[in-house]
Amino acid sequence: MKDKSVSVITRRGFIRQAACAALGTGALSAAIGDLRFINSAVAQSAVSDYKALVCIFLSGGNDANNLIIPTIPSEHADYAAIRSDVLAIPISGAPNVAIPLSSLSSDGHDYGLHPACPELATLYNESKLAVLFNTGTLVYPMTRAEYRSGILQKPPQLFSHSDQVTQWQTSIPDRPPLTGWGGRCADLLAAVQPSAPISLAVTVAGANTFEVGNVVSQYSVTTSGAINLSSVSGTRLQSLTNLLALPYPNLQVQAYADVGEHAIQTGGLLNAAIASSAATNYWATPFPTTVTSPTGGNPFNSSLASQLRMIARLIEAGSRSAGNGGFGMKRQIFFCQVGGYDTHSSQTPGAANTTAGSHANLLAELSQGMNAFQRAMEQLGLSDKVTTFTGSDFGRTFPGNGDGSDHGWGSHHLIMGGAVNGRRTYGRFPTLAVNGPDDTSTGRWIPTTAIDQYFATLATWFGVDNCNLSTVFPNLGRFSSPNLGFV
Repeated sequence: MKDKSVSVITRRGFIRQAACAALGTGALSAAIGDLRFINSAVAQSAVSDYKALVCIFLSGGNDANNLIIPTIPSEHADYAAIRSDVLAIPISGAPNVAIPLSSLSSDGHDYGLHPACPELATLYNESKLAVLFNTGTLVYPMTRAEYRSGILQKPPQLFSHSDQVTQWQTSIPDRPPLTGWGGRCADLLAAVQPSAPISLAVTVAGANTFEVGNVVSQYSVTTSGAINLSSVSGTRLQSLTNLLALPYPNLQVQAYADVGEHAIQTGGLLNAAIASSAATNYWATPFPTTVTSPTGGNPFNSSLASQLRMIARLIEAGSRSAGNGGFGMKRQIFFCQVGGYDTHSSQTPGAANTTAGSHANLLAELSQGMNAFQRAMEQLGLSDKVTTFTGSDFGRTFPGNGDGSDHGWGSHHLIMGGAVNGRRTYGRFPTLAVNGPDDTSTGRWIPTTAIDQYFATLATWFGVDNCNLSTVFPNLGRFSSPNLGFV
């Protein structure tokens, strides 16, 4: 007689288990290409809280060799010898020196931040900021010997801006991508809130590859809010809305009318929801309208701070319940971007003044903007619900080219938020030697951590189920750990 106490697997549980197994062995391209099926077959776990991911993309390729500096004197001497007196950040003697980090580093070494980043140093020492060493695009884990022998496939067009931006934002380096990894996360989590009043993916920097999905479309806003029809408001706007709502015999015309009507309604809804945070004194820590680097230079307008301020306003409205005039969202993904990081020349003013210049200004903008944003999340009581992270085309060469640096590969990145296991470094810092074990041959670091691992860690915190990670990151199984533990 059969034991009737044996547990019964539900139909949904069976589908979930079968789908997980299929994703482990089936065609990866099919998994990426039909997320509509995945949404229906593998429902995401129910969530009741709010979480947001915020991507800050440093366009042009950030020279992270001057963001994170080794501070043990013997190691800094090696760093300075190769970086030269035109690029190297000092650790003593000069008016501005690297800011030491109270570090629980992964390797027992000591590091500092560029002196233009005191706010980032404070966040790090408050355990709200972590550093990920030497991450980049990889098809497979790769050593210097494997790189030089050509035995393993490399990401195509390694040092090309457009190709590496695409690979960073899609996490697919070895085949033509159709979607971004943020878009794929949004596709999977759309089932959590099928009637969301606005898109899960919002950009303040125009169209981007990161948020391209099959189901969810990115919604673009400006630093002032939703884009309205120029010179159309009041009764004229209402008349246009009424006209668009009429039935049309031509399906194509009807589709355009539906899109137009939806855009008008969504824009009005969004601008009304963020109106309460419009006052310049709304935030206890103001977002800077202009930035001055503490290492010298003239004030300049901060594009990044304006974008982050709008994202903070959208998060305030998104997390607020619909009954209180908000969106009542469960999950949101944001994208912002700042350019200028392609520092081939004029990175610093020259010898004996390496802590000033264009790169110092960019890092000061990053430090002050990220600090204001984190303080805004704390003010909202959402510090542990919002995780911010940086991305960039690539790192830059360790040796300079005169007064700048050239396109590199592996780079260091920042992760910020109350949920971050901060005051720690993750990954492995490269050996700072040209033709050393981590170098292609010209001071371009071979990544020791794949961006797939970096992003999968964020996606797991965000709510992507373990069995769906291979849907979002089809190359993840090639690397040793899908979770780096920084959040």
